[in-house]
Amino acid sequence: MFFLSLSLILILGVIAGYFLNKIKLPSLIGYLLIGMLLGYFGLIDKNVNEISSELRKIALIIILIKAGLTLNLDDLKKVGRPAILMSFVPAIFEMITFGLLGPLFFNLTYNESFIMGACIGAVSPAVVVPRMVKMIEDNRGVKKGIPQMILAGSSMDDVVMIVFYSAFMTIEQGNSVGFMTYLNIPLSILTGIIVGLIIGLLLVFLFKKVHVRDSIKLTLILGLSFGLVYLESYIGNYFGYSSLLSAITLGIVVLAKKKEVATRLSLKCSKLWVVAEIVLFTLVGASIKIDYFATYLLPALGIIWCALFVRLIGVLISLIKTNLDFKERAFVSIAYIPKATVQAAIGGGLLDLGTSLQNTNIINAGVIVLSVSVVAILFTAPIGAFLTDISSKRLISLDYVQVKGENK
Repeated sequence: MFFLSLSLILILGVIAGYFLNKIKLPSLIGYLLIGMLLGYFGLIDKNVNEISSELRKIALIIILIKAGLTLNLDDLKKVGRPAILMSFVPAIFEMITFGLLGPLFFNLTYNESFIMGACIGAVSPAVVVPRMVKMIEDNRGVKKGIPQMILAGSSMDDVVMIVFYSAFMTIEQGNSVGFMTYLNIPLSILTGIIVGLIIGLLLVFLFKKVHVRDSIKLTLILGLSFGLVYLESYIGNYFGYSSLLSAITLGIVVLAKKKEVATRLSLKCSKLWVVAEIVLFTLVGASIKIDYFATYLLPALGIIWCALFVRLIGVLISLIKTNLDFKERAFVSIAYIPKATVQAAIGGGLLDLGTSLQNTNIINAGVIVLSVSVVAILFTAPIGAFLTDISSKRLISLDYVQVKGENK
């Protein structure tokens, strides 16, 4: 059954993606729908479900490494301030909206509402990152640093939301939250970047001294990145650390020091991503519980769109005093819509807590949080991806580079 599940995921995913592309819709919609159908009919083997979160993280690491290998450090420096603001302001605005409106829409306490907000406030790098990488490769909006800014911000806001989520979950268990809990937010970002920088420099030194095939280089990078995920699970009990930021940082370092190697490795990552994307979104779709989705659909849509509107305000505040015009600011707002990976990973956390404590009130709240997460994934991931694909071509112009005195 294990291999049958993998066979169905890949074959049906390819078919669904092909037909969705034919009608000009993002292929990930097909992957999500195939995952939902496979999950509903019990065609995902329990062993696949048990390692689903690990498989999703592998796919996420692949695309983050590719993002790093295409994210030019000089371009990133040009958009430093707004990129930093985009990493936490829109997400916090959205989280606060959920926290304040949650008790009005659902039978939740304020703390449970903030848990929901922290869970759903994170933008999905699995949806956003490949689209920004494509924009960089197409040289679209690169001069103004638009895709670079979105790449950096979307990669870091997940860290911020997960730390807040952990803090609110600690409160829900009746434990106190100390200063170190919130200090873990900047600490996770700082340590993630430092570790990625050190490993990136070591890799560059190794690539200069030892000549091996690019496939071996990429294998080494992936192996180190997977090791960093284990490191995070081990040292995360003592202080904040983000392995995902390390993965994207080491790619940035390789690009800065060995551009020709980074370009070739990025192409190889693109080939890996073809398979990883199918697995990622099919498993996200399989995690969606259709009965939960149907029960809370309307109130969930109401609070999600309210929160997204407030998030839009957070994006516009982050872009104050930038050189972006109205259309470019509108595109950045659209690109920050999709939810998927973080919501699928932690959406059921409160329900698991209630089950372990055998607390009926927390279980009921957990069902609501998971249901709203499901609705957020199913609506914002495909809609956000579709609007980003369309608006990137209509709102963001191609950059033209000067080559030998001619515009090209």
